[in-house]
Amino acid sequence: MQRLVTSTSRLRSAKDEFSRCRRRWFSPMPEQAASASKNEEPSFPTLPRFEYSPPRYTGPTTEEIIRKRKEFLSPSMFCFYTKPVNIVHGKMQYLFDENGRRYLDGFGGIATVSCGHGHPDVVRAIVNQTSKIQHSTILYLNHVIADFAEALASKMPGDLKVVFFTNSGTEANELAMMIARLYTGCQDVISLRNAYHGNAAGTMGATAMCNWKFNVVQSGVHHTQNPDPYRGAFGSDGEKYAKDVEDIIQYGTSGHAAGFIFEAIQGVGGIVELAPSYLTSVYSTIKKAGGLVIADEVQCGFARTGSNFWGFQNHDIVPDIVTMAKGIGNGIPLGAVVTTPEVAKVLTRRNYFNTFGGNPVSTAAGLAVLKVIEREKLQENAHVVGSYLKERLSSLQDKHEIIGDVRGRGLILGVELVADRKLKTPANAEVLEVMDNMKDLGVLIGKGGFYGNVFRITPPLCFTKQDADFLVDAMDYSLSKL
Repeated sequence: MQRLVTSTSRLRSAKDEFSRCRRRWFSPMPEQAASASKNEEPSFPTLPRFEYSPPRYTGPTTEEIIRKRKEFLSPSMFCFYTKPVNIVHGKMQYLFDENGRRYLDGFGGIATVSCGHGHPDVVRAIVNQTSKIQHSTILYLNHVIADFAEALASKMPGDLKVVFFTNSGTEANELAMMIARLYTGCQDVISLRNAYHGNAAGTMGATAMCNWKFNVVQSGVHHTQNPDPYRGAFGSDGEKYAKDVEDIIQYGTSGHAAGFIFEAIQGVGGIVELAPSYLTSVYSTIKKAGGLVIADEVQCGFARTGSNFWGFQNHDIVPDIVTMAKGIGNGIPLGAVVTTPEVAKVLTRRNYFNTFGGNPVSTAAGLAVLKVIEREKLQENAHVVGSYLKERLSSLQDKHEIIGDVRGRGLILGVELVADRKLKTPANAEVLEVMDNMKDLGVLIGKGGFYGNVFRITPPLCFTKQDADFLVDAMDYSLSKL
């Protein structure tokens, strides 16, 4: 294996290799034939070609890492798979284990890797900024944070132009909820059942799944009916679900609300896209109650839905506050809250400060990510490839009775497994078995949903139709082995 002796030549080589891959990834490919009939045995899936070899790994073995984790890390940390995989290298939409085996990344570090692993432009931005100054403080001037804030504001509708940088989605949602309470003078926040907004004190209150909530004080949050088209009481009738928000305000508050926080597509909750017309109805109700509308774009933002840059734009509303993280930095710890100049003023009542929020290296990475998404048309790719992938996954639903629902849009998709389609009995054990089998075939995907029975498919946005075919073929093959 060729060794690159300088960082400059390494970056140049990475760029050349990336360009070659780009030409291949976006070249026309023949469409696959329709899915096999129910009685036809699926063929063994083959991993797409990828002209790249990772450097040889010389670190600790899987067994050594497992031993250290058990001894020195929190027992709350868990791993996917019966035999955990030791990921040591990544390149675009692929990951490599300690033995150099390649895997298709269908999870993207939990909807976090947007441009692709080791994207040369993002790596270059990080390295260049680190060589200049890694950290100072926002109490001094540095152009990088201002440049990124300006670029981020240009992607927002309306008067959403003031940016507060954080380190994570939890921090961003905590800040957004505090801003709403300060601005309105109310404490009551409304969130959706099945939502996940973080694991700190305030955001755990807004989170509405018992398996993500500890028995600590969580006050001031009301949880309304989830407009889930698959499992909800009213199917896809968004306006009927919205009536519950009115009832909460009338019967559970003083008649006023601080705000309403939502995910346009619930990620941890199992890739649940909110029912049509729901958000427009709720928006009107919250405004009448004097509250602010908060869009949590931590998982579905940054072009992941394909049809729009932000998930809320698929519902024809403009929120008062938008929170984001994950895809904003392609894996760098970075989050943000964007709001209007009027709302932003509330934080001047006292001192508000975040030591690492707006760190030069993090914001340099964020700016590079934004440029890559735009220049390489990754939103368009998410739409085209995501639509193709969803169509192919839907064809599996016709073939495998265990698939109860296929949902989502762009490259944030969910496949729910049920033991009985009529009763919608969660098939969570089967999800684990299929995930293990797909890993052995070379595909890594996630899982979620309240019952843990939903495949979460959130790959890097450079995913191709060829990758989509391999993922679906691996799922088809694994389901056929149940």
